[in-house]
Amino acid sequence: MAADPGETPWLTDTEMTAWRPYVVSTLRLRQRLHRELVEAHDVSLIDYEVLAALSSTPDGSMRMTELADMLGSTKSRLSHQIARMERAGYVRRGKDPDDKRGVTAELTDEGQELLQAVAPTHVRGVRAHLIDLLTEDEHVTLGSVFSRVSAHLTELED
Repeated sequence: MAADPGETPWLTDTEMTAWRPYVVSTLRLRQRLHRELVEAHDVSLIDYEVLAALSSTPDGSMRMTELADMLGSTKSRLSHQIARMERAGYVRRGKDPDDKRGVTAELTDEGQELLQAVAPTHVRGVRAHLIDLLTEDEHVTLGSVFSRVSAHLTELED
């Protein structure tokens, strides 16, 4: 049954001014970063994010469930993504050494080479379209705000 509209804490004008630009700019930023990677390297933003996440580990490997969580993806969607990247030679699946039932995604040498070629384009885009538009204090605030939001949403999933 729908809640009584009188009980809904509708957004104030100030809150709406925070919410709407966030939604639109986040979508547009991801679209822009994706387009820049595709145009320069024929690599999608999600491909880049998978490669970058795997490269952040000491052995270039991560459990699929952990990788899905890190990327904010579902296990099913990530599995399809990894399958495409595996066919291209950028990653391979492996067995988790700590849990033989677990599956890992592992960065290949080809994937590492691609990441090294693509990363400068991505970083330039992130700088041009977000980081360089903000002050250092705003970087700190943004990091704090979205760390809190992420922690809250993670708690809801547990």
